[in-house]
Amino acid sequence: MKGSGAGVMGGAAAPVLRADARRNRDKLLAEAAQLFAERGVNAALEEIARRAGVGIGTLYRHFPTRDALIATVYQRESEALYAAAEELAARLPADEALARWMHRSLDMMATKRGLGESLKALLRERPELLAASKSGFPAMVERLLGAAKASGRIRGDIELADVLHALNGIYAAPESVEWRARSGRVLDLLVAGMRQGATVG
Repeated sequence: MKGSGAGVMGGAAAPVLRADARRNRDKLLAEAAQLFAERGVNAALEEIARRAGVGIGTLYRHFPTRDALIATVYQRESEALYAAAEELAARLPADEALARWMHRSLDMMATKRGLGESLKALLRERPELLAASKSGFPAMVERLLGAAKASGRIRGDIELADVLHALNGIYAAPESVEWRARSGRVLDLLVAGMRQGATVG
């Protein structure tokens, strides 16, 4: 699955940073993604900096505006999702790699929901990000699904459109405090159904 990881979203190359600055940037992005998923895009930037263990000035040096932080969080999360497909496929049985990756996609969706209208505005301004996301996601599902079918660990009659239809239904479920947990349970049921009747037990 070469070429499916970092860099999928395109755009200008990030500037070279010292190791400590890179660690701070990575921590800020990880905490921002989590806090945006928990509280929405208007979460306090000071709280993100505190969770990352840095000062607010460090946050602003890396991300001069909230919009810059939102754009980078979205791009980073998207690229991490595609890189995870390659990593999981390399170390897990094909059906488990598919299942784990679909669960990972729920984390990405939680982040996207937290970004809300700000993300919609960003994607209108930078349509190349949306185009890359729309093409990259089905391609990753198709690769993982194809490997799982070829391994005999899931049913051979499952089509890409079947899985995308099911995932779209899960992702489109109304927002609630139970959304993440219940979506994970539905994914487990989906995977169990795909394994039913597989040629390899």
